[in-house]
Amino acid sequence: MQANGNGHPMQCVANLVRIVRGECTYDRIKGIDPSYIDRPEAIVKPLIIADALWLISTYEPRVNIDKMTLEAILAEHGDFAFNVDATVADLRRRNR
Repeated sequence: MQANGNGHPMQCVANLVRIVRGECTYDRIKGIDPSYIDRPEAIVKPLIIADALWLISTYEPRVNIDKMTLEAILAEHGDFAFNVDATVADLRRRNR
């Protein structure tokens, strides 16, 4: 986490997808499911994307996800990156 600026919607999205499920003591379902680790990319990729979409829509309602992809950065190290096209929702309109 950053020292400040963690309340911005896009920073919250970035923080959410970096959390492993079970890591938050009082909210055990927040985060990406760790059971995806060491499984074949072709099988797990759509599951991780679906999990991340659910996570963001549940915990960050200020953001509308238009598109999300998952790219392997260094496959031998298991590094990957979420590429998210999103917009900040206008909650004033949504609450009317």
